[in-house]
Amino acid sequence: MITIDVVKERLRSHHAARLEDRSLAHAAVAIVLRDSDIGAEFIVIHRSHRQGDPWSGHMALPGGRRQAEDRDLLMTVERETREEVGVNLEREGELLGRLDDLRAVGRGRLLDLVITPFVYAACGPIALTPDPTEVQSAFWISLATLRHDEARGVYRQRLNDQETEFPAFIYQGHTIWGLTHRILTGFLDVLG
Repeated sequence: MITIDVVKERLRSHHAARLEDRSLAHAAVAIVLRDSDIGAEFIVIHRSHRQGDPWSGHMALPGGRRQAEDRDLLMTVERETREEVGVNLEREGELLGRLDDLRAVGRGRLLDLVITPFVYAACGPIALTPDPTEVQSAFWISLATLRHDEARGVYRQRLNDQETEFPAFIYQGHTIWGLTHRILTGFLDVLG
């Protein structure tokens, strides 16, 4: 069973790959965990549909772009998580570690954006209160669920007049693909 203690142990020996290119924009996302009867669960959000948002309507992890006033990416991820789902990671979370930085991809091409995933453990019960301007809904998914064959699927998208298939996780009618799928797949690899 994957518990928060198992995650802590695995992250201790993980040396996250970093993309320190200052010419690129940076963002951070949070994998916020809590233990349950079936092992560790994490928060996933269904992003609101918004004009101009390349991830509009997608399933995602709480997070966003670094703002000029953010002293570092930890401040970014903590601010964004508080804004999007009402979880104050400074008070209600314990930082367990970070995962490999990833370049964002949009419409089949690399974007000038680096995403840093951070892993936190919830310190006690927390209530999810999504901001409806950014998040349609937020809920918990068991990490173990992602390892089941039924959770593996594909997302089809039309790109340049061609239908393209992307690997995805399927959970209760929700499709997690793209950047979030890449982050979660990398996380599961670290967990072994």
